[in-house]
Amino acid sequence: MLPNFGSDPDAFGRFAERFARYMGTANFLFYMTIFVIVWIAFNVIGLFGFQWDPYPFILLNLFFSTQASYAAPLILLAQNRQDDRDRVTIEQDRARDERNLADTEYLTREVAALRIALREVATRDYVRAELRSLLSDLLEAQEELGPNNSGGSNNGEKAKDKIKDKRNKQRNPPTQQIPKVHPAHSNAEQSAPDLSAVGTSPARHSSPPTQPES
Repeated sequence: MLPNFGSDPDAFGRFAERFARYMGTANFLFYMTIFVIVWIAFNVIGLFGFQWDPYPFILLNLFFSTQASYAAPLILLAQNRQDDRDRVTIEQDRARDERNLADTEYLTREVAALRIALREVATRDYVRAELRSLLSDLLEAQEELGPNNSGGSNNGEKAKDKIKDKRNKQRNPPTQQIPKVHPAHSNAEQSAPDLSAVGTSPARHSSPPTQPES
């Protein structure tokens, strides 16, 4: 029902914020203290005949009451504007955190997918180790061939076969086989001498003469 005299509420709000910000500084307290001391000195001593507010300084108390009654709403208005800004800032920070969390989860899934995809891919260290092993095998083969290369292609083929066998052994090492344990009686039979052959002549064991073909 009352008319609205504030044409620009943002301008008045900015004025309230500047006023509240200035009241919270040391300059305001310093100038207010000087004003109170001068006021009391003039009204107590009566310098130059000026004594408009004698003790107990009722006008000064009325001035402070009026100042406090205006300062409180201005401070509340500035505080409300600051709360609105803080609320907007908090909402923006929450939205930013949600986006960052979504981006982090997406990157985590991508990294996991890359790890699964690269699990079977040869790494740099593996390739270097393979190349180093192949180089050592080639050097050994070259040393074995030596300056005497009279064998020609046969020596080359033998060196290649030897390198292949060595590479296969390195990649597929042979498993350790469990030795077979023979029973005691078989060992005894193997170790016992053949008594039937003792004292016999070689003629007995010789095969009969072959018949001439008709």
